[in-house]
Amino acid sequence: MKLFMFLAAMCLPTFGVASEQYITLASTTSTQNSGLYDQILPKFTATTGIEVRVVAVGTGQALRIAKNGDADVLLVHHRPSEDAFVEDGFGVQRYDVMYNDFVIVGPNDDPAGVAIARSVAEAMVALYDTETIFISRGDESGTHKKERSLWAEAARNPSGSWYREIGAGMGAALNMASAVDGYTLTDRGTWLSFQNRGNLDLLFMGKNSLLNPYGVIVVNKELHPHIKSELAQRFVDWLISEAGQAAIGDVRIHGKQLFCPNASGQDQAKNKACPAS
Repeated sequence: MKLFMFLAAMCLPTFGVASEQYITLASTTSTQNSGLYDQILPKFTATTGIEVRVVAVGTGQALRIAKNGDADVLLVHHRPSEDAFVEDGFGVQRYDVMYNDFVIVGPNDDPAGVAIARSVAEAMVALYDTETIFISRGDESGTHKKERSLWAEAARNPSGSWYREIGAGMGAALNMASAVDGYTLTDRGTWLSFQNRGNLDLLFMGKNSLLNPYGVIVVNKELHPHIKSELAQRFVDWLISEAGQAAIGDVRIHGKQLFCPNASGQDQAKNKACPAS
């Protein structure tokens, strides 16, 4: 009996350590829906033994989760909110990880004439003036925040039955747009992964103002002592390492690259090879 109790006691510390080898990542529906994590996280876990449990929500909700200490690390795509998160002491440091771009998709007969617009502001004005159905995520996500900034750039404030805020993720917004032959703003990664396109086509892209950078931030352990900051930092270090950046750059759907690694801080606007179109 004494031998059994000794062996059981010896096992307890190991058991505890093993159960702690995971981190919680608060991130976006766009990164999840695109299939990015399905391809890169197993590589990180195989290298480090650390499991990453993803909570995929809109950027606004991901920030709230991290502020409450319910995630160890944050990966989102709205730079002003990310900078404020760090400046307010909720995060330790922001790192560039990758980017893709936003695109406008809509019915292939393009009744608003978005495809012939000479600028993104002109495209938004065309949508507003024709009152063609537009599906807005309406969820304070990074994509929703970007959409609102584009309306502001076009000096328009959309409202009415044609402008439909659904309070849901990118996949749901695309499904709705497909069902009603409407327009929506989406990130390229989710669009490439989206299968239920119906009559939807990619109609507007390729402008520097539509670039979509992602940043990663470890939550501040000083505010939330339970945060697994060392494990979270290992995840960040891997993401911005040569191996992590290669893993991100290798992710493709139908032969097209989903995200462009940029941890080196390269000038996104001058990188002609990315995002792939």
